[in-house]
Amino acid sequence: MSIALDHVFICCDEYCPEAEALIRIGLIEGSMNVHPGQGTANRRFFFHGGFIELLWVSNPEEAQSSLTAPTKLWPRWAARKQGACPFGIAFSSTAADVPEPPFSAWPYRPINLPPTKSIMFADHTKLHEPELFYLGWSNPQASAASQPKEHANGLLRLIAASVGILPGTPLSASSLAVQSAGLLRFHTATQYELTLSFESTQSVTFDFRPTLPLIIYGSRHAA
Repeated sequence: MSIALDHVFICCDEYCPEAEALIRIGLIEGSMNVHPGQGTANRRFFFHGGFIELLWVSNPEEAQSSLTAPTKLWPRWAARKQGACPFGIAFSSTAADVPEPPFSAWPYRPINLPPTKSIMFADHTKLHEPELFYLGWSNPQASAASQPKEHANGLLRLIAASVGILPGTPLSASSLAVQSAGLLRFHTATQYELTLSFESTQSVTFDFRPTLPLIIYGSRHAA
């Protein structure tokens, strides 16, 4: 399949003090970003094959505007400690062509994107599961070419993600579609958690809970 994991986001506190936990294990932080009109900002950590985006709402009015409200970014962030799943999972094409996303979707066109580009948000995802979206243009990671990707802890390439959801949580048709396509895994957990697998120069495990609902596994062998 010419679609793969592109990046993940985790909803965090304002200005994302949680990022310091990643820095302490040897990750080098890339540039932060502000999303005009969307009302969000982030801190980012880049790797070959993708990046981790730590996201917060910087402008509640913009985040609740008619443009942004359908993305559910505001309720996902605002209720991240009251039962909303704090994750978003982005996919993109690995080929020159741009196939259709593996789920039914609607086009989101934030003001910072040119009119020829759109982010395809999955239909009918709920707040108890991660947001799913597809970057509907070729080579979306080209803008990250200058970002730092070599880290002291040996993590190299982001290769897989698994989302821990509560027992008995129903999955939408979109979540079932990405699971069936082998693009994302789901597992049962007592609290929301995101497990990321990396190709690495050494075998490592980093568990950032409870600061961040994130667990990282690095292995010399691809998953």
